[in-house]
Amino acid sequence: MEWIDDPRKMLDRLDSLSLYDIAILDVMLPHMNGFKLAELFFSSHPKLSILFLTAKDQKIDKLTGLKIGADDYMTKPCDPEELTLRLHNIIKRTKIQPALHQIISIGTYTFDQEKMLLIHPQSGTVQLTERENKLLSYLIQHKNQLIARDDILREVWQSNDFFAGRSMDVFISRLRKYLQKDDKLSIQSIRGIGFKVRF
Repeated sequence: MEWIDDPRKMLDRLDSLSLYDIAILDVMLPHMNGFKLAELFFSSHPKLSILFLTAKDQKIDKLTGLKIGADDYMTKPCDPEELTLRLHNIIKRTKIQPALHQIISIGTYTFDQEKMLLIHPQSGTVQLTERENKLLSYLIQHKNQLIARDDILREVWQSNDFFAGRSMDVFISRLRKYLQKDDKLSIQSIRGIGFKVRF
């Protein structure tokens, strides 16, 4: 465990993030807010788990943190036991992953699950985040099936509250954008139920 009180100290140490399982970030930091720091962390180490722990309790702040790709968002003051449990759950679900096929063809795309890469011959390569990778893997496993929102939330988010639901919608939109180069691919919304993936 390491405590850092100035985010600028991390700028020349981004390559060392692979040594850590999880980062706990405040939003209100000196010289750089936590949202920007999280984006820098993900650009260098997409597999890093992040939990925001902050006094900023507005809905827009929570949604911003989740849109960036954070695994969780807690407001101060918090119960230490709850924080410990949330950290434990994040680490457990990122460390215990099902065996993945290394490479899958999705229409004109190539999906490398192990390296978390989505590759298209014309548009290039997208480096997925841990959650994008897990969500896409889950959708592919259930292609051409009606997938309930609650099932996705339980499997990928381990939560089905309002903020997890909004976060899922953001991640679905991202995947649609990544896959838009192949018009035979679709993530169809079924109102009030969930999604159906076709390819």
